[in-house]
Amino acid sequence: MDQELYGQVKRSVKSLLNINLDQYKDEQMRRRLDAWLSRSGATSWPAYFRRVRSDPDELARFRNYLTINVSAFFRDPERWQTLRQKVLPELLKARPRLRLWSAGCSVGPEPYSLAIVLDELTPLRRHYLLATDLDRGALDKARARGPFTAEDIQHVTPAERAQYFQPAGPSAKTDGWYVSPSLARRVEFREHNLLADEFEADFDLIICRNVVIYFTEAAKAGLYRKFYAALRPGGLLFVGGTEIISHAQEIGFRNYGISFYQRPDR
Repeated sequence: MDQELYGQVKRSVKSLLNINLDQYKDEQMRRRLDAWLSRSGATSWPAYFRRVRSDPDELARFRNYLTINVSAFFRDPERWQTLRQKVLPELLKARPRLRLWSAGCSVGPEPYSLAIVLDELTPLRRHYLLATDLDRGALDKARARGPFTAEDIQHVTPAERAQYFQPAGPSAKTDGWYVSPSLARRVEFREHNLLADEFEADFDLIICRNVVIYFTEAAKAGLYRKFYAALRPGGLLFVGGTEIISHAQEIGFRNYGISFYQRPDR
């Protein structure tokens, strides 16, 4: 699609969905849009937008497609071990009840993984665990507790699987797994646009992994500054395994090891 058409599509997406595609990388988003138009069977973008304006279900499918969801329980196990063995114990020394946010939570594996670790470290304690995403379909699956595939939970230990999961049907291998209701009650899921909505504050830990890779450099920089402001002094940001915050020191962060950045406590 040429630049003029892409500009028209961006304006329509902004009007219909309140999603600003200017903050996403052009090349990646254009490929996704081209693929979606071909899949939809529409002859042109004007024709497709006429369809979605009269079909709420198609509009919801389009919205969910534009928000990219790739997630798994304990993705990058070594980083989660660092969280379990170092990060959370240090945070718990400062505050026995933590405020935590999984930003861009997709269908739920990330906040549910965090809930498992917290329950193992502080089994009788309740923490504030917020999980947000722009994709309403993803949030529906997260609130429904699944089902999750065997691949989704491949890094979950057998003991954790027995305690925190339930088979979705007679054969878990084919039907999948649901998170237990008791674990699900520890997470509050909420719709939230990272690029447009206000942030809560005073978080001990924010997890935002493999989300900002789709954003422009300017959008990334603004988002990291907002994360910094949303952390309490001493709080940490947990990013994806291949993500590095450019100019982290200029924002105020200090490195806390691979994938972790801390807002200094003084």
